[in-house]
Amino acid sequence: MGLPHLKRRAEYLRVARDGHVWSTHGLVLQMRRRDNGDGMTTDEAASRLGITVSRKVGNAVKRNRARRRLRAAADHVLPTSALPGVDYVLIGRVETIQRPFPLLVEDLERALARLHAGGGRRSNFSRARKPSGAVR
Repeated sequence: MGLPHLKRRAEYLRVARDGHVWSTHGLVLQMRRRDNGDGMTTDEAASRLGITVSRKVGNAVKRNRARRRLRAAADHVLPTSALPGVDYVLIGRVETIQRPFPLLVEDLERALARLHAGGGRRSNFSRARKPSGAVR
């Protein structure tokens, strides 16, 4: 069955804004720890997963194939490797479709290991932009 899913766009944006990111050949993994404190309920403590694939990957058929492959890799790896209270977002790439499945799983395992060890970079996603007519 897999992990609970991120459902709202705001949740995806929060992971992109406040999380860490690691890229591999087959996917991009973003991770953000939810800071609900020690009083988390079971549902709040569970890891959550979001999967997204942009139009850059291809038409709807290709995007759906990439999503299915990422979901299968996540179902294979995350039940034993996911940390509680963490949101994960998998982002599909053009290579996601053609990459052999064992290598896709290896990409996800490597990205998880890096992010769990404190590696990765802070996301450079920022909603705060200066207006085009701003004066310094």
